[in-house]
Amino acid sequence: MMLISRRFLVSMLGCSLAAAFPAGLYAKKPPAEQPQAQQANSQDQDQNQDQQQDPLKRQMSDQERYKSQKALRQELKGPYKTWLNEEVPYIITDEERKAFLSLSNDEERDAFIEAFWQRRNPNPDSPENEYREEHYRRIAYANEHFAAGKPGWKTDRGHIYIAFGPPDDIDAHPSGGLYERTPEEGGGTTTTFPFEVWHYRYLEGIGENIDIEFVDTCQCGDYHFTIDRSEKDALLHVPGAGLTEYEEMNHKDKTDRFKGNGVENLGGGPMGDYAQGKEFDRIELAAKLFAPPPVKFKDLDAFVSEHKILTGPPFPFDVRTDFVKVTDSTDLVPITLQIRNRDITFETKDGVSKGVVNILGKVTTIMHKTVQTFEDTVEIDQPAELLEKSLDRKSVYWKSLPLQPGLYRLDIAIKDVNNPDHIGLYAQSLNVPVFEDEKLGTSSLILADEMHTVSSRDIGEGNFIISNTFIRPRVSANSATPVTFNRSQNQDLNFWMQVYNLGIDDATKSNSATVTYEITDAQTGDVILQKELESKDLGAHSDQLTVEKSLPIAGLQPGKYKVTVKVNDAISKQEIAQSAPFVVE
Repeated sequence: MMLISRRFLVSMLGCSLAAAFPAGLYAKKPPAEQPQAQQANSQDQDQNQDQQQDPLKRQMSDQERYKSQKALRQELKGPYKTWLNEEVPYIITDEERKAFLSLSNDEERDAFIEAFWQRRNPNPDSPENEYREEHYRRIAYANEHFAAGKPGWKTDRGHIYIAFGPPDDIDAHPSGGLYERTPEEGGGTTTTFPFEVWHYRYLEGIGENIDIEFVDTCQCGDYHFTIDRSEKDALLHVPGAGLTEYEEMNHKDKTDRFKGNGVENLGGGPMGDYAQGKEFDRIELAAKLFAPPPVKFKDLDAFVSEHKILTGPPFPFDVRTDFVKVTDSTDLVPITLQIRNRDITFETKDGVSKGVVNILGKVTTIMHKTVQTFEDTVEIDQPAELLEKSLDRKSVYWKSLPLQPGLYRLDIAIKDVNNPDHIGLYAQSLNVPVFEDEKLGTSSLILADEMHTVSSRDIGEGNFIISNTFIRPRVSANSATPVTFNRSQNQDLNFWMQVYNLGIDDATKSNSATVTYEITDAQTGDVILQKELESKDLGAHSDQLTVEKSLPIAGLQPGKYKVTVKVNDAISKQEIAQSAPFVVE
């Protein structure tokens, strides 16, 4: 990179020198006095020199070409430009904005927008996104109530309303007029411009009891945010009018208000001096209110984004990923994390032991474009007297992400909040499959320690729920290690799999496939259990069906086994099978 820059600098310097000196100082011999070969070589040099001197003929460097292509990609148009600059400017993070601007086609932008809203969905498995609906409701409200020669979303009140929602209380003075100052403002009576003070009991990341002041100094309906509480004073620059109590009692004029070069021009007095001392707090508040929303766990983001090296003992955890078809262009990718309670630091207070773990995950393309992120805090509570027994258990976290088929990188970082140097990292490629039309396909074969049907109101909502089934996967240390079931705990072997693109008979409008599941001894190959099902019994008129079974393991001796689900489609003449190993202890 440095070499390219120096060559460019030398080339430009040469052009500048050639232009600065008179042509006669560099006059060449007449062509007749030069040998023919040398003359030809001189002509080539002249041509090359001309190309170097002409910016239009000079070839672009790799860096310049990359910047040019990047600029073309970033030139958003139409609905994508509207979405970025008018619909989500107050809720999109700097990292997300940078990632969106780096996208090169509309398909990638559509996928990004879908993922953007899904990350903020309080119920990720629900088709209804309450966050998105509330966001657009706020925009509509702002445009209706705060417009002032410009759309309401562009005003300061609209900005705050969209970013933080309606305030808990509003002190409104729409006509201004006579105003009794608070003691913090110096007391006394004055006349004001129209103004409003919005009070929030709590704003995440900002604090408690937040007062935000807007003033309409132009009296045109355009209330702007201010950190100067004296700005609403219409008599601020009128000599002898609108004095504070301190100024009246001490026969002072207003000149002292303007001597401090402070943010606010409040009157003197004990409370006024105290308020002046809080100016940096008001500046900090303004910076937080109008800053892009930050990454929640910045310390973990450094490990994921910058691949920061661990300095303390590693925090071990296991990860399992599965794939389920949602639409022709989108897969559901459930990600399951498993942490041993013994690896978590518990703090005991009032008879309760609590462990807290922060989790940050990021999915990026092979070109380092971020397409999904998730952040969560998991708390594990135990009665203090039962803590020792619970340390042999494991805690499981589940996150389901919608992704388009393709190759990605999955990075996850976790932190033991009660032991901040205890960090765990995970990085793995993620190959989201394509479920091609008319080709028989299956989801992952999931082995679970708990599985049951959920009520109709819980379908697609909540942790560990896929479609209408609650299924909590068993997680192993890695893909080569089988999951474990314990006979002494009376656990069942639960397995779940979906089948896609079954053939449909044109005459009967139904499918015709045989589903066989079997349990085999992994060491001897002997079949322990085998059973066949007809696809018509699972869903006669659908090209998709779900295989879910629960089998007791009490009859299995300790050892290594394998469960296999085979599908033989009589209509499309296709076969497919999925297998998963497990261990019985």
